[in-house]
Amino acid sequence: STSVNTVVFRKNSVVSYKDYQFAAYYDSTGAVVLAKRKLGTDNWEIKTTSKKGNIQDAHNSISIMVDGDGFLHISWDHHGNGLRYAKSKEPLSLDLTQNIAMTGLHENKVTYPEFYKFNNGDLLFFYRDGASGKGNLVMNKYLVKEKRWLQLQNNLIDGEGKRNAYWQAFIDAKDAIHISWVWRESSDVSSNHDMNYAVSFDGGINWKKSTNENYTLPINIANAEIVCSIPQQSELMNQTSMYVNEKGAPFIATYFTSAKTHQPEYHLIYQKQNQWYVKQVSKRKGTFSL
Repeated sequence: STSVNTVVFRKNSVVSYKDYQFAAYYDSTGAVVLAKRKLGTDNWEIKTTSKKGNIQDAHNSISIMVDGDGFLHISWDHHGNGLRYAKSKEPLSLDLTQNIAMTGLHENKVTYPEFYKFNNGDLLFFYRDGASGKGNLVMNKYLVKEKRWLQLQNNLIDGEGKRNAYWQAFIDAKDAIHISWVWRESSDVSSNHDMNYAVSFDGGINWKKSTNENYTLPINIANAEIVCSIPQQSELMNQTSMYVNEKGAPFIATYFTSAKTHQPEYHLIYQKQNQWYVKQVSKRKGTFSL
């Protein structure tokens, strides 16, 4: 009952702050467990909290982050249900508050919680509002100096009630926020299609395509920039991974069946000198279908 701890879309399971490292996981009873150690040592302080999650559902992963003041933030146990969020009572502490709201807006149908951190210690929090094949991307920001959350976008990527985006995100060294995503047209995974991209250089308020063209928000299927055209029925996975190098160039790792292959292969979708490229990086001997 602990494979929920290893799902690929989880952000994050382990985070570090100054001289300390934190981890979070479910035990076999569904209890949320927190752990802390001083970097360079193997002595972990482990605390089983009173928080619980549905460990039979692999969607219900835990996400953690430590803000610029050393407070641990945690969100867990989501698959289309009300927000579960808490923070540590003191910096570097494993003692959590009761469940609290962030903004109180669009917090009834939460899935895929993700924390990210800016250079100044402020946080970003992403989640899907809605359901598979019918959902929107919400983005909140935590202001460390004011110790409060605000909602930057209540519907950054709009499913229009017909589809939803499965995304991966990255904050680069200059605090630009990069997002790539595939669309899903229904609850059927085989309806996943196309890799899309957007970037924000002002902390998530305004968004651009890689061509520097401004997006009109919310982003939807009509105006989204497709950086790799992938048809439905291509065994395209929902969320995989993205990285952005020191020059601000994104690299997206995913897998799908292309016209050149007869089975799903890993591909690297990347930008170089303002052009997008796709490179197959595996050569599998077997096949499978999602």
